[in-house]
Amino acid sequence: MAPRSPPPTARALFVDRDGTLNPDLHYLKEAERVELYRGVGPAIRLAHQCGHLVVCVTNQSGIERGFYSAEDVAAIHARINERLRPFGTRIDAFYYCPHAPESRCACRKPGTLLFERAAADLGIAFAESAIVGDRPLDIEAGRRLGLLTALVVPPGHEELLAAEVEREGTRPDITASRFGLAVARILARG
Repeated sequence: MAPRSPPPTARALFVDRDGTLNPDLHYLKEAERVELYRGVGPAIRLAHQCGHLVVCVTNQSGIERGFYSAEDVAAIHARINERLRPFGTRIDAFYYCPHAPESRCACRKPGTLLFERAAADLGIAFAESAIVGDRPLDIEAGRRLGLLTALVVPPGHEELLAAEVEREGTRPDITASRFGLAVARILARG
């Protein structure tokens, strides 16, 4: 009989990328255009200080659609970590889906394959983890895995997102107007 692996124990803060960490510039290709929202660096540093891995899971259909390459995505992820360096923090791992919605793949959010890969790679316990995103599909992926879910609803978008949440039937556990506030509310829950 083979020895059993110990159960996963790492806590993770899963984060969406475009619209959550940085402005959604719609099929962003150029890494030099990446800017983080105010408060993202301190919030990620705080999550690390509280014992969370920070893992970015993002849909990047622009690859399959030919708008940019996997190398462009890698450069953008390197740029995000470069932008986080002055705050003494970083994203621990990036996972992305390169497929368009029409492909109906298992890795595109709200599918959970990328989260499952991250959990296997990093020893993440979903019951101890959370997700922050700006779309109901982020919340749906989190719900499927039993994560604490937080939706960032920027000022001026409340009605639009409320209608989308209602249509999708994916109410988040937490709503906040900014990423940093969402992270603070997650961490306050222990």
